[in-house]
Amino acid sequence: MSDARTAWGIGLTTIAGDGTVLDAWYPQVGLGALPESDTAELETQTGPDERRNVRVELVTLRIDLDAPAASTADAYLRLHALSHLLVRPNEVNLDGIFSHLPIVAWTNAGPMHPADANRLQARMRRDSIQVQGLDKFPRLTDYLQPEGVRIADASRVRLGAHLAPGTTVMHEGFVNFNAGTLGPVMVEGRISQGVVVGANSDIGGGASIMGTLSGGGTVRVSIGERTLLGANAGLGIALGDDCIVEAGLYVTAGSKVVLVDGPKTADGGRRTVKAAELSGENGLLFLRNSVTGAVEARRRTGAGVALNEALHA
Repeated sequence: MSDARTAWGIGLTTIAGDGTVLDAWYPQVGLGALPESDTAELETQTGPDERRNVRVELVTLRIDLDAPAASTADAYLRLHALSHLLVRPNEVNLDGIFSHLPIVAWTNAGPMHPADANRLQARMRRDSIQVQGLDKFPRLTDYLQPEGVRIADASRVRLGAHLAPGTTVMHEGFVNFNAGTLGPVMVEGRISQGVVVGANSDIGGGASIMGTLSGGGTVRVSIGERTLLGANAGLGIALGDDCIVEAGLYVTAGSKVVLVDGPKTADGGRRTVKAAELSGENGLLFLRNSVTGAVEARRRTGAGVALNEALHA
Protein backbone atom coordinates (compact mmCIF):
# COMPACT_ATOMS: atom_id res chain seq x y z
CA MET A 1 0.00 0.00 0.00
CA SER A 2 1.19 3.50 -0.86
CA ASP A 3 1.18 5.85 2.14
CA ALA A 4 -0.43 8.53 -0.02
CA ARG A 5 -3.60 6.46 -0.45
CA THR A 6 -3.94 4.81 2.94
CA ALA A 7 -5.84 5.77 6.07
CA TRP A 8 -5.40 4.60 9.63
CA GLY A 9 -7.59 4.67 12.69
CA ILE A 10 -7.29 3.84 16.38
CA GLY A 11 -10.44 3.52 18.40
CA LEU A 12 -13.16 1.30 19.76
CA THR A 13 -15.47 -1.21 18.12
CA THR A 14 -18.82 -2.44 19.49
CA ILE A 15 -19.64 -6.14 19.10
CA ALA A 16 -23.07 -7.65 19.79
CA GLY A 17 -23.57 -10.84 21.79
CA ASP A 18 -23.97 -12.88 18.61
CA GLY A 19 -20.62 -11.60 17.26
CA THR A 20 -22.03 -8.94 14.92
CA VAL A 21 -19.69 -5.93 14.68
CA LEU A 22 -22.05 -3.01 15.11
CA ASP A 23 -19.77 0.00 14.66
CA ALA A 24 -16.27 1.45 15.07
CA TRP A 25 -15.37 4.85 16.51
CA TYR A 26 -11.98 6.34 15.63
CA PRO A 27 -11.03 9.35 17.77
CA GLN A 28 -7.53 9.00 16.29
CA VAL A 29 -7.52 8.97 12.50
CA GLY A 30 -5.16 10.09 9.74
CA LEU A 31 -3.57 9.38 6.38
CA GLY A 32 -0.33 7.53 5.64
CA ALA A 33 1.64 5.26 7.94
CA LEU A 34 0.18 4.14 11.26
CA PRO A 35 1.91 6.14 14.04
CA GLU A 36 2.92 5.06 17.50
CA SER A 37 0.05 5.91 19.84
CA ASP A 38 -0.86 5.67 23.52
CA THR A 39 -4.09 3.67 23.77
CA ALA A 40 -4.26 3.53 27.59
CA GLU A 41 -7.25 5.87 27.84
CA LEU A 42 -9.17 3.98 25.17
CA GLU A 43 -8.48 0.68 26.89
CA THR A 44 -10.24 1.94 30.02
CA GLN A 45 -13.44 2.08 27.95
CA THR A 46 -13.29 -1.53 26.75
CA GLY A 47 -15.24 -4.43 28.20
CA PRO A 48 -18.84 -5.69 28.36
CA ASP A 49 -21.99 -3.59 28.62
CA GLU A 50 -24.75 -5.93 29.81
CA ARG A 51 -27.44 -3.29 29.34
CA ARG A 52 -27.00 -3.57 25.55
CA ASN A 53 -25.59 -7.13 25.42
CA VAL A 54 -22.41 -5.84 23.74
CA ARG A 55 -18.70 -5.76 24.41
CA VAL A 56 -16.35 -2.93 23.43
CA GLU A 57 -12.88 -3.73 22.09
CA LEU A 58 -9.86 -1.74 20.99
CA VAL A 59 -9.41 -1.55 17.20
CA THR A 60 -6.32 -0.46 15.25
CA LEU A 61 -6.60 -0.51 11.47
CA ARG A 62 -4.84 0.69 8.33
CA ILE A 63 -6.64 0.47 4.98
CA ASP A 64 -6.08 1.02 1.27
CA LEU A 65 -8.48 3.80 0.22
CA ASP A 66 -8.54 2.53 -3.37
CA ALA A 67 -9.55 -1.03 -2.45
CA PRO A 68 -13.14 -2.07 -1.64
CA ALA A 69 -14.22 -2.12 1.99
CA ALA A 70 -13.29 -5.42 3.63
CA SER A 71 -15.05 -5.29 7.01
CA THR A 72 -17.34 -3.22 9.23
CA ALA A 73 -14.37 -1.57 10.93
CA ASP A 74 -12.92 -0.82 7.48
CA ALA A 75 -16.21 0.74 6.29
CA TYR A 76 -16.38 2.95 9.38
CA LEU A 77 -12.81 4.13 8.86
CA ARG A 78 -13.74 5.29 5.34
CA LEU A 79 -16.72 7.21 6.73
CA HIS A 80 -14.51 8.78 9.41
CA ALA A 81 -11.94 9.82 6.78
CA LEU A 82 -14.70 11.69 4.90
CA SER A 83 -16.13 13.41 7.97
CA HIS A 84 -12.68 14.33 9.29
CA LEU A 85 -12.09 16.03 5.90
CA LEU A 86 -9.11 13.80 5.13
CA VAL A 87 -10.64 12.95 1.75
CA ARG A 88 -13.37 14.56 -0.33
CA PRO A 89 -16.55 12.84 -1.48
CA ASN A 90 -15.93 10.45 -4.40
CA GLU A 91 -12.21 10.25 -3.56
CA VAL A 92 -12.43 6.97 -1.63
CA ASN A 93 -13.59 3.53 -2.79
CA LEU A 94 -16.91 2.71 -1.11
CA ASP A 95 -17.63 -0.50 -3.02
CA GLY A 96 -19.09 -3.13 -0.73
CA ILE A 97 -19.80 -0.72 2.11
CA PHE A 98 -23.48 -1.65 2.43
CA SER A 99 -22.75 -5.35 2.82
CA HIS A 100 -20.42 -4.58 5.74
CA LEU A 101 -22.78 -2.21 7.59
CA PRO A 102 -25.42 -4.08 9.61
CA ILE A 103 -28.76 -2.57 10.53
CA VAL A 104 -28.27 -1.22 14.04
CA ALA A 105 -30.61 -0.06 16.78
CA TRP A 106 -29.09 3.34 17.58
CA THR A 107 -29.80 4.22 21.20
CA ASN A 108 -28.88 7.04 23.55
CA ALA A 109 -26.57 4.53 25.27
CA GLY A 110 -24.85 3.39 22.07
CA PRO A 111 -25.45 0.84 19.30
CA MET A 112 -27.37 -2.39 19.87
CA HIS A 113 -28.35 -5.39 17.78
CA PRO A 114 -32.05 -4.89 16.82
CA ALA A 115 -32.93 -8.38 18.15
CA ASP A 116 -31.40 -7.48 21.52
CA ALA A 117 -33.27 -4.17 21.55
CA ASN A 118 -36.51 -6.11 21.21
CA ARG A 119 -35.56 -8.75 23.77
CA LEU A 120 -34.28 -6.32 26.39
CA GLN A 121 -37.01 -3.68 26.13
CA ALA A 122 -38.15 -4.01 29.75
CA ARG A 123 -34.61 -3.48 31.04
CA MET A 124 -34.04 -0.63 28.59
CA ARG A 125 -37.18 1.15 29.79
CA ARG A 126 -35.99 0.79 33.38
CA ASP A 127 -32.56 2.22 32.43
CA SER A 128 -34.06 4.99 30.21
CA ILE A 129 -32.39 3.60 27.10
CA GLN A 130 -34.29 4.76 24.02
CA VAL A 131 -33.98 3.57 20.41
CA GLN A 132 -33.52 6.67 18.26
CA GLY A 133 -33.28 4.95 14.89
CA LEU A 134 -32.85 1.71 12.95
CA ASP A 135 -30.34 2.20 10.15
CA LYS A 136 -27.01 1.16 8.68
CA PHE A 137 -25.56 4.66 9.13
CA PRO A 138 -25.30 6.57 12.42
CA ARG A 139 -25.51 10.28 13.09
CA LEU A 140 -22.33 12.20 12.36
CA THR A 141 -22.36 13.96 15.73
CA ASP A 142 -22.26 10.68 17.66
CA TYR A 143 -18.70 10.21 16.34
CA LEU A 144 -17.24 13.71 15.91
CA GLN A 145 -18.15 17.39 15.90
CA PRO A 146 -16.82 19.08 12.75
CA GLU A 147 -14.99 22.33 13.46
CA GLY A 148 -16.78 25.54 12.55
CA VAL A 149 -20.00 23.79 11.49
CA ARG A 150 -23.61 24.32 12.63
CA ILE A 151 -26.06 21.39 12.52
CA ALA A 152 -29.53 22.23 13.78
CA ASP A 153 -30.90 18.65 13.76
CA ALA A 154 -28.18 16.04 14.23
CA SER A 155 -30.40 13.19 13.01
CA ARG A 156 -30.30 14.64 9.48
CA VAL A 157 -26.55 14.39 8.92
CA ARG A 158 -25.01 10.94 8.52
CA LEU A 159 -21.51 9.83 9.44
CA GLY A 160 -19.53 10.10 6.21
CA ALA A 161 -20.83 13.60 5.43
CA HIS A 162 -18.03 16.02 4.47
CA LEU A 163 -18.82 19.42 6.01
CA ALA A 164 -16.30 22.22 5.52
CA PRO A 165 -15.92 24.98 8.13
CA GLY A 166 -18.59 27.65 7.76
CA THR A 167 -21.30 25.19 6.70
CA THR A 168 -24.74 25.60 8.27
CA VAL A 169 -27.25 22.74 8.07
CA MET A 170 -30.66 24.00 9.13
CA HIS A 171 -33.42 21.84 10.63
CA GLU A 172 -34.81 20.61 7.29
CA GLY A 173 -31.38 20.23 5.69
CA PHE A 174 -30.02 16.73 5.07
CA VAL A 175 -26.51 15.58 4.14
CA ASN A 176 -25.87 11.95 3.22
CA PHE A 177 -22.59 10.03 3.48
CA ASN A 178 -20.02 10.64 0.72
CA ALA A 179 -21.54 14.08 0.12
CA GLY A 180 -21.09 17.57 1.44
CA THR A 181 -19.54 21.00 1.13
CA LEU A 182 -16.20 22.54 0.19
CA GLY A 183 -16.61 25.83 2.02
CA PRO A 184 -19.24 27.97 3.76
CA VAL A 185 -22.64 26.76 2.49
CA MET A 186 -26.23 27.24 3.66
CA VAL A 187 -28.02 23.89 3.57
CA GLU A 188 -31.81 24.02 3.96
CA GLY A 189 -32.46 21.22 1.46
CA ARG A 190 -31.15 17.71 0.72
CA ILE A 191 -27.63 16.87 -0.43
CA SER A 192 -27.66 13.27 -1.65
CA GLN A 193 -24.86 10.70 -1.79
CA GLY A 194 -22.04 11.69 -4.12
CA VAL A 195 -23.02 15.37 -4.36
CA VAL A 196 -20.47 18.12 -3.65
CA VAL A 197 -21.44 21.78 -3.13
CA GLY A 198 -18.90 24.57 -3.64
CA ALA A 199 -18.15 27.43 -1.29
CA ASN A 200 -20.66 30.22 -0.66
CA SER A 201 -23.58 28.43 -2.31
CA ASP A 202 -27.13 28.14 -0.93
CA ILE A 203 -29.35 25.05 -1.03
CA GLY A 204 -32.81 26.52 -0.42
CA GLY A 205 -35.51 25.18 1.86
CA GLY A 206 -36.98 21.91 0.61
CA ALA A 207 -34.63 21.78 -2.38
CA SER A 208 -33.39 18.37 -3.52
CA ILE A 209 -30.21 17.30 -5.32
CA MET A 210 -30.30 13.93 -7.04
CA GLY A 211 -27.74 11.34 -5.97
CA THR A 212 -26.86 7.96 -7.44
CA LEU A 213 -28.14 5.52 -4.81
CA SER A 214 -31.85 5.14 -5.55
CA GLY A 215 -31.84 5.42 -9.33
CA GLY A 216 -28.82 3.24 -9.92
CA GLY A 217 -27.26 5.86 -12.18
CA THR A 218 -23.63 6.83 -12.45
CA VAL A 219 -23.89 10.59 -13.10
CA ARG A 220 -22.43 12.66 -10.26
CA VAL A 221 -24.20 15.95 -9.64
CA SER A 222 -22.17 18.85 -8.28
CA ILE A 223 -22.74 22.53 -7.58
CA GLY A 224 -20.14 25.23 -8.02
CA GLU A 225 -19.47 28.35 -5.97
CA ARG A 226 -21.88 31.22 -5.24
CA THR A 227 -24.77 29.24 -6.72
CA LEU A 228 -28.38 29.23 -5.51
CA LEU A 229 -30.76 26.29 -5.69
CA GLY A 230 -34.08 27.94 -4.88
CA ALA A 231 -36.58 26.76 -2.31
CA ASN A 232 -38.34 23.51 -3.32
CA ALA A 233 -36.26 23.30 -6.48
CA GLY A 234 -34.59 20.12 -7.70
CA LEU A 235 -31.46 19.32 -9.62
CA GLY A 236 -30.28 16.37 -11.71
CA ILE A 237 -27.38 18.04 -13.57
CA ALA A 238 -24.19 19.75 -12.44
CA LEU A 239 -24.19 23.51 -11.97
CA GLY A 240 -21.10 25.66 -12.35
CA ASP A 241 -20.31 28.87 -10.50
CA ASP A 242 -22.73 31.80 -10.14
CA CYS A 243 -25.85 29.92 -11.24
CA ILE A 244 -29.45 30.18 -10.05
CA VAL A 245 -32.32 27.71 -10.28
CA GLU A 246 -35.57 29.48 -9.47
CA ALA A 247 -37.77 28.29 -6.60
CA GLY A 248 -39.95 25.30 -7.38
CA LEU A 249 -38.20 24.33 -10.63
CA TYR A 250 -36.88 20.78 -11.05
CA VAL A 251 -34.18 20.46 -13.70
CA THR A 252 -33.30 16.88 -14.64
CA ALA A 253 -30.83 15.73 -17.28
CA GLY A 254 -33.67 15.11 -19.73
CA SER A 255 -35.51 18.41 -19.17
CA LYS A 256 -36.07 20.36 -22.40
CA VAL A 257 -34.58 23.82 -21.94
CA VAL A 258 -35.14 26.83 -24.21
CA LEU A 259 -31.98 28.90 -24.67
CA VAL A 260 -33.12 32.50 -24.46
CA ASP A 261 -29.69 33.90 -25.39
CA GLY A 262 -27.49 32.90 -28.28
CA PRO A 263 -28.14 32.20 -31.97
CA LYS A 264 -31.67 31.43 -33.16
CA THR A 265 -32.78 28.47 -35.25
CA ALA A 266 -33.25 28.69 -39.03
CA ASP A 267 -36.92 29.61 -38.61
CA GLY A 268 -36.08 32.39 -36.15
CA GLY A 269 -37.02 30.49 -33.03
CA ARG A 270 -35.06 29.76 -29.89
CA ARG A 271 -32.91 26.65 -29.73
CA THR A 272 -34.04 23.92 -27.34
CA VAL A 273 -31.61 21.45 -25.76
CA LYS A 274 -31.66 18.81 -23.08
CA ALA A 275 -30.49 20.18 -19.74
CA ALA A 276 -27.64 17.64 -19.71
CA GLU A 277 -25.98 19.68 -22.50
CA LEU A 278 -25.72 22.62 -20.07
CA SER A 279 -24.33 20.55 -17.20
CA GLY A 280 -21.47 22.27 -15.39
CA GLU A 281 -21.69 25.61 -17.19
CA ASN A 282 -21.16 28.83 -15.24
CA GLY A 283 -23.44 31.84 -15.01
CA LEU A 284 -26.82 30.33 -15.92
CA LEU A 285 -30.29 31.25 -14.67
CA PHE A 286 -32.88 28.48 -14.96
CA LEU A 287 -36.53 29.50 -14.72
CA ARG A 288 -39.97 28.51 -15.95
CA ASN A 289 -41.70 30.92 -18.32
CA SER A 290 -44.93 31.83 -16.52
CA VAL A 291 -46.76 32.34 -19.84
CA THR A 292 -45.64 29.37 -21.95
CA GLY A 293 -44.65 26.97 -19.16
CA ALA A 294 -41.33 26.24 -20.89
CA VAL A 295 -38.12 25.81 -18.90
CA GLU A 296 -35.67 28.52 -19.98
CA ALA A 297 -31.98 29.17 -19.45
CA ARG A 298 -30.59 32.68 -19.54
CA ARG A 299 -27.01 33.89 -19.34
CA ARG A 300 -26.27 36.04 -16.34
CA THR A 301 -23.27 38.18 -15.48
CA GLY A 302 -21.62 39.04 -12.20
CA ALA A 303 -21.33 37.03 -9.01
CA GLY A 304 -24.10 34.79 -7.76
CA VAL A 305 -25.48 34.69 -4.24
CA ALA A 306 -23.73 36.21 -1.25
CA LEU A 307 -24.11 34.41 2.06
CA ASN A 308 -24.61 36.26 5.33
CA GLU A 309 -21.06 36.29 6.72
CA ALA A 310 -22.27 36.54 10.32
CA LEU A 311 -24.29 33.32 9.96
CA HIS A 312 -21.37 31.33 8.59
CA ALA A 313 -18.47 32.79 10.60
